[in-house]
Amino acid sequence: MPVPVTRLASDANLKFHSKKSSLQPRMLRFLEGSVIAQAVITYLVLIGTCMVMGDGALTPSISVLSAVQGIQSRSSRITQGHVVLLCVIILVFLFLYQRYGTSKVSFSFSPIMLVWFVLIASIGLYNIIKYYPPVLKAISPHYIYIFFAKNKRAGWEQLGTVVLCITGAEAMFADLGHFNKKSIQMAYSCLVYPSLILAYAGQAAFLIKNPSKLSTTFYSSIPEPLFWPMFIVATLSAVVASQALISASFSIIRQSIALGCFPRVTMNHTSKKYEGQVYSPEINYFLMIACILITVGFKGGPEIGQAYGVAVIWVMLITTHLITVVMVIIWQIHIALAGFFYAVYTVIEGLFTISLLYKIAQGGWVPFAITAFFLIITLSWTYGRSKKNEYETNNLMDSQEFIKTVAMSNRVPGICIFCTDLMNGIPPIVGHYVQHMGCLRELMVFVTVRYLPVTSVLPEERFLFDRLEPFGVYRCIVQYGYMDKQSMEDDEYVVSIIASLKEIAQNADEVAMMDSALANGSTFIFGRVILKMSDNHNCFKRFIINNLYRFLQKNFRSNLSSLKIAPSKTLQIGIHYEI
Repeated sequence: MPVPVTRLASDANLKFHSKKSSLQPRMLRFLEGSVIAQAVITYLVLIGTCMVMGDGALTPSISVLSAVQGIQSRSSRITQGHVVLLCVIILVFLFLYQRYGTSKVSFSFSPIMLVWFVLIASIGLYNIIKYYPPVLKAISPHYIYIFFAKNKRAGWEQLGTVVLCITGAEAMFADLGHFNKKSIQMAYSCLVYPSLILAYAGQAAFLIKNPSKLSTTFYSSIPEPLFWPMFIVATLSAVVASQALISASFSIIRQSIALGCFPRVTMNHTSKKYEGQVYSPEINYFLMIACILITVGFKGGPEIGQAYGVAVIWVMLITTHLITVVMVIIWQIHIALAGFFYAVYTVIEGLFTISLLYKIAQGGWVPFAITAFFLIITLSWTYGRSKKNEYETNNLMDSQEFIKTVAMSNRVPGICIFCTDLMNGIPPIVGHYVQHMGCLRELMVFVTVRYLPVTSVLPEERFLFDRLEPFGVYRCIVQYGYMDKQSMEDDEYVVSIIASLKEIAQNADEVAMMDSALANGSTFIFGRVILKMSDNHNCFKRFIINNLYRFLQKNFRSNLSSLKIAPSKTLQIGIHYEI
């Protein structure tokens, strides 16, 4: 298992835990009992996550480029180089503005998109009436058969281009950070879908009468008085479309970090109202550089469209596999209906995927390169963390040895909070700490921060406690959902831990000891673990641990910074694990 999953009996009592039925579906029991099935699904999720990052690097490029390319039709002196330069300038401003958050400009998103869809629907209807009203017959599915029967191989190759008509739908999950489910469903069904049908039908009607305008269909089909207003609206809507994928990238990386699948990066909340609006400078600047390199490298050519189509259809195909599992296990839909859904969508998306295979050499390799880059980071990180946890589990401090160590150490007033990834046993860092410090605080708490695959954990469900031996030693599990904000920087955090500990105190003396320890201050102890893989392992595994994982440890944010604990209250202990 690349990502170890821990379950506690108390998980089922969480408010946001899925408990639709007390009966466990057969597939859930199968997945919980099969390590291979868990690994397959986890790797599929990681690949899909990395593909979304590739999608996030391509969407701004193709969206902005396709919007500004129409300016070439106004003058023969405007070259493709000018278009690429304008596109790069817009992209730089778009990414630089991300630090201020979408909440600063989101009030304009809805009007922009509303005007955009009204305009393309109106222009499409105008072109249908003016050029070829019977074009609406194309809505009938039987024309799909006629198209392939007539065009054969050429039609099959063009199917890879048709996928560009449905791009954007693969990132609809990002909208849930800004809107509720019902509003998204209503907007798509009542506005987006009808507008797109009219727009594409209108462009088809225009091409029937003007086949020579194939390369500039969109702007050529716009009535002359509406060109510049449409150019401005198209550019603004391209920025909004780019924002959706950029926000999706931030959101999915944040959730990956919370689930332990990605190294920690900076995550800033840009909205007090919406928890899903986050900003990561590291991811933002990576996407900006990738977008600029893609735009300049392909010089705004059709290769960007090929790469974009490949990224989108692979994200959709992976999503179909995963949503089927969700339908059966979480939503508990009958397996026959879920199987029918899976069969239909896998066939449709599979056909699109096969038709795009020949375009991999024509730019379609870009999303796979970005996916490979993020996959190397993700798998190296999860492998290193799994080896670290494995070492600590196999080298736990014996309980009797721990009791003896505590008894022989000087106990000084105050609270000592050992932060560890282990939920059971005494971590090796304790012996290392006593060896160097020679004393222990009168109250010790082993704190494990546990990230759950649920949206949020209520404050009253945050802590789980247990009493250990000897007197004054406790274990605390702090639980967060992947949408929760983690922070231990305030004194109130320690106060809340002590208040919860008092609930399991056995007598007044224990409560008095806790109050005394709280009055004398607290210290957070972290282990700075350095992993080194011995020569007993093959060179590939040694390279991952000794080079890649260590590089990620040094250059990404530590657990200390992500938990936002005051530096004056922290002590880091270096420890070396040879595995």
